[in-house]
Amino acid sequence: MGKKTCVIYNMAASYRAPVFSLIDREMEVDWYFSDPDGSVKEMDLSLLRRVRKLPRVAFRGLVWQKGAVGLLRRDEYDSYVILGEPFSLSTWMMLLLRPIVARNKGIFLWSHGWYGREGKVKRVVKRLFFGLADTTFLYGDHARRVAVSQGFDGGRLCVVHNSLDFNRHSEILRSLRPGDVYRRYFGNGLPTVVYLGRLTTVKKLPMLVEAAAMLKTEGFGVNLVFVGDGPERERLERMATDCDVPAWFCGESYDEERNGELLYNADLCVSPGNVGLTAIHSMSFGTPVVTHGNFACQMPEFEAVVEGVTGDFFEEGSVAGLAGAMRRWLETHKDRREEVRNACVAEVRRGWTPSYQLSVIRGVVDRWREGRK
Repeated sequence: MGKKTCVIYNMAASYRAPVFSLIDREMEVDWYFSDPDGSVKEMDLSLLRRVRKLPRVAFRGLVWQKGAVGLLRRDEYDSYVILGEPFSLSTWMMLLLRPIVARNKGIFLWSHGWYGREGKVKRVVKRLFFGLADTTFLYGDHARRVAVSQGFDGGRLCVVHNSLDFNRHSEILRSLRPGDVYRRYFGNGLPTVVYLGRLTTVKKLPMLVEAAAMLKTEGFGVNLVFVGDGPERERLERMATDCDVPAWFCGESYDEERNGELLYNADLCVSPGNVGLTAIHSMSFGTPVVTHGNFACQMPEFEAVVEGVTGDFFEEGSVAGLAGAMRRWLETHKDRREEVRNACVAEVRRGWTPSYQLSVIRGVVDRWREGRK
């Protein structure tokens, strides 16, 4: 049996290129992906040494990756890292067949895992599903705490977090200095609040415009900047005009130098709905994040928000709460911008980089191999 790892994922999303490329350079890996669903941009697959495509069939919310199960019998693989989707029937089949056809091989799942809002049925399904793997790599500590509180063995859960291109962002950050990009656009010296990402309903962005309008009535004006595009853009533009809130809609941008300049020079990043990788993107350029504090309905990246240090939380769904959190942060940290920048970048460096993810995954697989000797 070889010492090569087989990675089976649903798709090779472009934002995963840095971590996938690093894993490919540092580990002996074969990659198996399905095609993107159209809403996600695919990474350049030529960055990886050995890649094959597995057709993915969906029916009634369940999926099957054709050819995945057969990979269990391949002698060159001693371990498998698989996207941990409980609705993937082919993954279930691999987990169930492993003791029969691949007894000495390791299976490691990579998953969001638990959110904390699962009902009884989902709890049972997840306990069974993840219980069949040797280890599950989780995106956050919150998921691990929820799982352990429900009786799952914490020794089989390992937090791997999530990441963007930290090295590239750090390179850009070194070239940045405070500038007047917002003073030139808005013609004022008001604090600037930015949002970067898709303009979709799940992000609850109208709350941000409403909060800015509320602050304006209190005599505390802010500029709003939206870096991104999506179905909510037209509605947000109308709201900003109707509320007489200064707003700049920059559109979608994949230019990281431009994104870096906009984030670095903003005072605060706000995501009223779940925050996701927007938090890591913003903090990589030294900008703190405000998002809601209902962790069961958050994405794992909320954990990078350290209250009073790298951002703050507000009561989910409360415009007044959001407005209050924005004002408190902007008033109490207005003379601490460089200190906040350093704290944000340090938090990302601590555990939200491709290097961190590689160290966790390789460490677990290597220890499993040592345990088999």
